[in-house]
Amino acid sequence: MSVPVPPFAQLGNRRAVPLDQLPELTVEAFRDSIATQVDEGWRIVSLFGTPETATSVRLIAVLADDERGQLGAATTMVGERYPAIASLCAQASIFEREIAEQCGVIPEGHPRLAPLRRHPPDHRPSGWPAPRPPFDRDAHQFAQLEGDEVHEVAVGPVHAGIIEPGHFRFQAHGEEVLSLEIMLGFQHRGVERLLEAGNPSRAMLVAESIAGDCVIAHANAYCGAMEALARCRKSARAQSIRGIALELERLANHVGDLGALAGDVAYQPAAAFFGRLRGDCLNMLMTISGNRFGRGLVRPGGAAFDIPPDMARELDARTRRLDLELRPVAELFFGAGSVQSRLEGVGTVPHDACVMHGFVGPVARACAVHRDVRHDHPFGVFRFAQIPVATAWAGDVYARALIRWIEIQRSLEFVREQLGALPAGDARVPCDALRPSELVVAMEEGWRGEVVHAVLTDERGQIRRHKVTDPSFRNWTSVALAMPGNQISDFPLCNKSFNLSYAGHDL
Repeated sequence: MSVPVPPFAQLGNRRAVPLDQLPELTVEAFRDSIATQVDEGWRIVSLFGTPETATSVRLIAVLADDERGQLGAATTMVGERYPAIASLCAQASIFEREIAEQCGVIPEGHPRLAPLRRHPPDHRPSGWPAPRPPFDRDAHQFAQLEGDEVHEVAVGPVHAGIIEPGHFRFQAHGEEVLSLEIMLGFQHRGVERLLEAGNPSRAMLVAESIAGDCVIAHANAYCGAMEALARCRKSARAQSIRGIALELERLANHVGDLGALAGDVAYQPAAAFFGRLRGDCLNMLMTISGNRFGRGLVRPGGAAFDIPPDMARELDARTRRLDLELRPVAELFFGAGSVQSRLEGVGTVPHDACVMHGFVGPVARACAVHRDVRHDHPFGVFRFAQIPVATAWAGDVYARALIRWIEIQRSLEFVREQLGALPAGDARVPCDALRPSELVVAMEEGWRGEVVHAVLTDERGQIRRHKVTDPSFRNWTSVALAMPGNQISDFPLCNKSFNLSYAGHDL
């Protein structure tokens, strides 16, 4: 296995490294190196800023080579302005918008520097002035198309249902969508600042609340970062319990998504059955943890609750029954010609666009991009019990639905295997204090895709910077790319096939 191309330091999923091992590059070398690495097949996992002095911000980039299972990182120092990486690498665009908003640093030459969450900078050096124009957090200039019979349709942020707020601005000609622009940020809660506040008990609860339907994935990533910094070695049993919980979370959401897609095309039999079966998945999480979304289960050092033999046998029987009940409903759904005609060719994400922007999760796998943390950067139980990566090629609503069905079957098989052979050991072990002046990157394959928690400690071993990247942060761009050429009435169906989180993006 080759080493990362210099000047990037070699990392690993959940392997903490001293900060002084990160190469500090000039701004130009930092920018060019990222662009070169991405051109050679790497991708940006995380790119963020943290105040270093009263007049400078440190940028840290973490890149991944998924084919070889490698991570690399480098850093640079910038002042109030620096040459934009996004002008050379599209993957950096949304990260640099976030850096500009959080740190008050302007990436000059950015293709479209617009506010991301429209909130004052909260990671800029003390006393640093607010960003100057053209970065105006109170103004969002929507792109407009000119032409006869071109009209604009604004949807949200308040929607006709109990869902999170987000604003969608369509440019359309009749029913055909010409472009879509998405404005989010209404759910911003200051998550990263809360995680850096220094209260571990509170931070654990915050991590579980980043995205309400992605509790296990974010809890696993948060605890993985803390455990790596504390050199905590979990038991094989704890790793297996966490893996079971993660796949139950995937099952619940994938089954629920298939039901929602069936409802959006008015195929009520499948919608009703999938909706009921989603509840069975959530109830299995409640059996293990006492909470239908798994809150309180994952804690630093392992799992707060064990799975005794009687419970394992009960859960095994329930997963087998779930499998038997899911198959005829899936055959009904995917075999119906009326369903296929509504899903095929709708909301297509081109493969090249997926690679260019670095999309993750089922969105990427539906575009024939073989990308899955459990396979590419495995940790815990997934080092020993691999789940094959499911891919499709069309990139449309049907492909994203098919990916979910394949992953449902493979997650069920994984859960049954783990329940039948739970290793011995304690469910939880104690964790020591965090090591000082280190960086760790913890990656987890949530049901929406790659969850990343990057954590820096200071010289006292306290959390200095906690950077969270939810898969929705990366993938909302894919919704905007998928809509042009489709009917505006297909937007609910298309949007549901992605089922991204507003809160996970807004933090």
